[in-house]
Amino acid sequence: MTSRPRAATRRGLGRSVRLFRAFLVEQSDPHRFYSALADDSIAILAEHIDLDGARVLDVGAGPSEFADAFLAAGAHYVPLDADASVPSVRDGGVVADAEHLPFAPRTFDVVFSSNLWEHVRRPEAVADSLLDALAPGGVLFLAYTNWLSPWGGHETSPWHWLGGERAARRYERRHGHPPKNLVDEGLFRVSVAQGLAWARSVEQRGGELIDARPRYWPDAARAVLRVPGLREIVTWNLLVLVRRG
Repeated sequence: MTSRPRAATRRGLGRSVRLFRAFLVEQSDPHRFYSALADDSIAILAEHIDLDGARVLDVGAGPSEFADAFLAAGAHYVPLDADASVPSVRDGGVVADAEHLPFAPRTFDVVFSSNLWEHVRRPEAVADSLLDALAPGGVLFLAYTNWLSPWGGHETSPWHWLGGERAARRYERRHGHPPKNLVDEGLFRVSVAQGLAWARSVEQRGGELIDARPRYWPDAARAVLRVPGLREIVTWNLLVLVRRG
């Protein structure tokens, strides 16, 4: 597929404020949050590939807002998740394991994966599977919440900084049931360093690292990724964009 990217947009503080405000109401108004995140994701992708007519695979598909955004952009959208009850999968998607995708290699123009990596036991193997599904010149959008970010423990945050098991016990005492995301079971301690190392490995295999950035922060925040340690705390959510060679 020929890529016809749009002009790049400068992403400043105003965008970050809008996204974080939407994030604060994720539980009470999920439509607002996921609509904002989906629209932002589409805008980023559209700078690197023409989505009109593109074959898009959404791995770890969840909220229907992403499906709506891709379809509105003219994409041929295929949602995939291991959970058959996920709304976008329930309405005609594919139930499968992200590490073993049921598609021929080089099938899709875009593979999109938002906040899946921290929920798989072998993230690099999953990322390789996503890359393999891309046609030459295709783009992978991979974003995830790293363990040491303020939201790394998900619903147990920020107590996960004192230990994942301890945070889970505290959550169960307060709520009367264990958290949905138990560390080392459905939530894993992935790092920013892991994602950056995997993205660089794509270049060694003939692909291109298009961008790496803290997903919600302004453009200038890319610099923090050069600071080990600090980047694990302040990145919050890492986005890497790679193009298959």
